[in-house]
Amino acid sequence: MIYICRKEHFNAAHKLYNPQWTEEKNIEVFGPCCNANWHGHNFELIVTVKGNPDPETGFVIDLKKLSKLIRANVIEKLDHKNLNVDVDFMLGKMASTEHLAIEIWKILDPLISAVSKAKLHCVTLYETPRNFVEYYGEE
Repeated sequence: MIYICRKEHFNAAHKLYNPQWTEEKNIEVFGPCCNANWHGHNFELIVTVKGNPDPETGFVIDLKKLSKLIRANVIEKLDHKNLNVDVDFMLGKMASTEHLAIEIWKILDPLISAVSKAKLHCVTLYETPRNFVEYYGEE
């Protein structure tokens, strides 16, 4: 078993806000991240796929195909968008990095399985250089 990774980049805005809470509680919990005028990040997405190399190509998965799959189905939907209002798969969800990673997994997992014997292993999503999440498909 070998693990192969593809890194992609996108910019997006969001705010963290629970409409069930008062403004004061939102500020207490989320601080400046609940700014009514949003805030943005330069996200880094790392998609890790696992499998055995194909004996004919030596690839676990063709990285060009993986990149196209990620770009067409995830990056194009997220880049320069507002996660709270512009992204269909985030509507009605808290626009946290945690939820975003889960939703990216839900999109990519069946697509990768459809084009390869490889399996999605992990979605790593950097919100900042120091803050990131890893999701392995458990819920």
